[in-house]
Amino acid sequence: MEEQARPAVLTRWRIGLAARIRAYFLAGVLVTAPIGLTIYLAWLVVDYVDDVVARLLPERYNPESYLPFAVPGLGLVVAFILVTLIGALAAGYLGRILVRVSEVFFQRTPFLRGIYGATKQLLETVLAQKSNAFREVVLVEFPRPDMWSIAFVTGARLDAVQNTPSGELIGLYVPTTPIPTSGYLVYVPESQVVRLDMTVDEGLKIVLSGGLVVPPPRVPG
Repeated sequence: MEEQARPAVLTRWRIGLAARIRAYFLAGVLVTAPIGLTIYLAWLVVDYVDDVVARLLPERYNPESYLPFAVPGLGLVVAFILVTLIGALAAGYLGRILVRVSEVFFQRTPFLRGIYGATKQLLETVLAQKSNAFREVVLVEFPRPDMWSIAFVTGARLDAVQNTPSGELIGLYVPTTPIPTSGYLVYVPESQVVRLDMTVDEGLKIVLSGGLVVPPPRVPG
């Protein structure tokens, strides 16, 4: 009897060990994958900025010309300092004059004025502290009825599309998974929008994870 029981015990032990190894591996993936992806994307940004700045920076002002090794992140630091100095200059009297001259130039150039105007308005809308753009997560029936998608309120309202049979329309940005930088701008009746009790970061996590990462339920205060 004991000899017959040993194979069964050994089989159960092997199955238990395989299950533990699988669980440990999945736990390791859940821990290392977000960290590794974050480091990889951050490194791509740093490497791209470093490469651009290295080509624009004169060789005699580039510290890497005097060092036997490359300095990761140097371009990012230089770009940050340069942008900050430009901002400080633009806040002064002479800077405001230069900004106005450049705006007049871009606004009067047929091809560039569209790109400049749209980019400036987008940044002003997103960076404005009192703006409601991309600060609210909603559900909307997209791309067809009874199929719901995560969307973000853009805060954009077009006067030309307000007088519609459906009533007042609201602008929404519907991102794609897993790359939220591409998506669709849609205008839907405000009555057809379901507002969600979650932050923009939580909404982005849902989009990036393909629905695998869901915020915990809110505890009533």
